[in-house]
Amino acid sequence: MNTKLKKFISKYINLPDAELEDIANKFKSKLVKKNTYLLRQGDTCKDLVFVQKGCLRLYYLKDDIEVSVWFAFEESSAIEIYSFISENPSNYFLQAIEDSEVLYLPKTELNKLYQYQPKMQEMMRNFWEDVILNLINRFTALQTDSAEKRYLDLLNKPAYLETVPQKYLASFIGVTPTSLSRIRKQIIKTR
Repeated sequence: MNTKLKKFISKYINLPDAELEDIANKFKSKLVKKNTYLLRQGDTCKDLVFVQKGCLRLYYLKDDIEVSVWFAFEESSAIEIYSFISENPSNYFLQAIEDSEVLYLPKTELNKLYQYQPKMQEMMRNFWEDVILNLINRFTALQTDSAEKRYLDLLNKPAYLETVPQKYLASFIGVTPTSLSRIRKQIIKTR
């Protein structure tokens, strides 16, 4: 059951099998139905979530419009980093966009792991660095790339196009669904 999780952890640190097994066994399993929330605005993010199967979406509301900021696909993590670290209420929602199976580690358990599995601190430092680099890349793309370029970049990531509904993709690249439709038609014409 924990093979994908162990592979994920091993991206950030090399551990002996026994330590890796011990850490993986601290995660709890949960089935999440499509459209179910793992986090709502105003709640505090208390869990580090790993997606075994399915897809989760992190989004916020701006003038009652949902703005998608992140998607967590199979074999990746889902976390609202600011709320998790600061323990302040979140401004975001974390929702399953399809039936999903997740493994989650409560922050209280993570803190215990830091005490008796000191390499877990190194693993999380490497994980946070990866998260920060991905956020910087995303922020830079939103600031410097055209909407068409941001969509073209998604064409190289089939999971987005196969899993994520168009309305969520549109908000993710910073356009309306109508604009995304125009972009897609223009790309098809030029190919």
